[in-house]
Amino acid sequence: MRVPRPRSPLRSRPRSLAGQLFAVQVVLVAVVVAGCAVFAYVSGKSQAREAATHRAQATTQAVADSPSVRAAIGSDDPSARLQPYAEQVRRDTGVSFVTIMDPHGKRWTHPDPDRIGEQFVGHIGPALRGHTFDETYTGTLGPSVRVVTPVREAGHGGREGRIIGLVSAGITIDTISRQVGEQLTAVLAVAGGALALGAVGTYLTNARLRRHTHGMNAVELSRLHDYHQATLHAVREGLLLLDGEGRVALVNDGARLLLGRDGPQELVGRTVADLGLPPELTEALLAGEPRRDEVHLTGERVVVVNTAPVDGGERRGTVVTLRDHTELRALAGELDSVRGFAEALRSQAHEAANRLHTVVSLIELGRVAEAVRFATEELELAQALTDRVVSAVREPVLAALLLGKAAQAKERGVELTLDPDSGAEDVPGIPGRDLVTVLGNLIDNAVEAVTGPPSGPQTGTGPAGEEPADSPRVTVTIRCTRSGDLLLRVADTGPGLPPGAGERLFERNWSTRPGRGGGIGLALVRQTAHRHGGEISARDLPGAGAEFEVRLPLPQQAGSQEVLR
Repeated sequence: MRVPRPRSPLRSRPRSLAGQLFAVQVVLVAVVVAGCAVFAYVSGKSQAREAATHRAQATTQAVADSPSVRAAIGSDDPSARLQPYAEQVRRDTGVSFVTIMDPHGKRWTHPDPDRIGEQFVGHIGPALRGHTFDETYTGTLGPSVRVVTPVREAGHGGREGRIIGLVSAGITIDTISRQVGEQLTAVLAVAGGALALGAVGTYLTNARLRRHTHGMNAVELSRLHDYHQATLHAVREGLLLLDGEGRVALVNDGARLLLGRDGPQELVGRTVADLGLPPELTEALLAGEPRRDEVHLTGERVVVVNTAPVDGGERRGTVVTLRDHTELRALAGELDSVRGFAEALRSQAHEAANRLHTVVSLIELGRVAEAVRFATEELELAQALTDRVVSAVREPVLAALLLGKAAQAKERGVELTLDPDSGAEDVPGIPGRDLVTVLGNLIDNAVEAVTGPPSGPQTGTGPAGEEPADSPRVTVTIRCTRSGDLLLRVADTGPGLPPGAGERLFERNWSTRPGRGGGIGLALVRQTAHRHGGEISARDLPGAGAEFEVRLPLPQQAGSQEVLR
């Protein structure tokens, strides 16, 4: 039977990045401080030896040049006069010994009086040749750094006198080591303080780093970065991070696409005001308060914006999410048209049932001619509109939209007619959704204008303040021009354009009916027209009413097949 292999014990979790850096920094600080201490010790020891040599040399030179020393050497008992002098010089200069001797090395002075008269322990040859030299030698006081200088009698005529004695002064190695030890204690104290301060500073720095990295190690941080990058570029929704100065700190591919900035230009580091976005969108992105599900228009898209400021005692930035609602808005427009069409059909079915009951009753009363006349009047009117739309507008989306809007307008007491000058074949170069967006919103806007409340300015369209016509009417023109454009024109008999509206008519959230919603229909029309390279215009009509006109360039092949009127 196969024996299963025991599982290896779980590996312990690696140290956090802050912990690893703390250990490395402590070691580095310790090595640097130790190196500095060793260097200071070695350098101090070398400097102490040099200082001892210079002091001894200065002492021997001063003694050798002293006239009293020359005079004492020439006396009958040099030791009696030189010993007190030498001891005084030794105490004043801080050297370990000052020895004055004859040219043969016999001592006249010594720190230990019992050594006077004995032979000097050390080299004197270079001094007898007239040279001052230094050496490290072990004498009666132990190892020492010493200097030997010749003593000459006074010269005459610029000539040096003969050597009448020698002077040796030195400092013992023990004295030098004791001085170096005192310096080393101070160096170690400073090094210990530097090490302690370095450790405390390193600990505080790494404690802060640990808070910012949430205690994760390098592998975890690298993995988190990889996940972050993969997630950032995988989501379709737009994600935009702004710093406290309103500059782009991070942006994913979805945000670039939705903002219409998906080219090669670099966005990170640029301010939002420099991105060339619509003013309303720029204001929303830079707002200090959160924004929830705000609908905004970019160059080609409808986006829903959510913002959340990042606060930590002070404003650190803003997190922005963007969702694409372009297709949803188009589908919503189509759905509204279908819903209105269905409601109109339901109402017409109800009216048809009433008319059918009336026809049956007239027949039962024997009034057949009146029954036929009553039954055909409404059918002729409805069929006339249907025939006119189907014959003039071959584009199925536009034809269906017109019939649905006509039924919906009739339910609201508005007559929707097709201009006799209309005529267009299929329009393959322009998506049906965009046609529904443009024409549907223009018709809805016109119907609202002729059925709205009389007080206050109207969204529709004619000199402000004039009363609407007695018979509300909306006239639609659809045709292809000789310049290769698809012309969509909607005129109404409403009160006309508000005074001074101008281009504000096509801005998002601009409405002449506060509290009733809207404010995006005409903005969507302009956005769609611009996306196809077209244009939109509005003007007052003589007398009353207004007219909105959209021109959309047609593809060359499609435009050549259109019916030109």
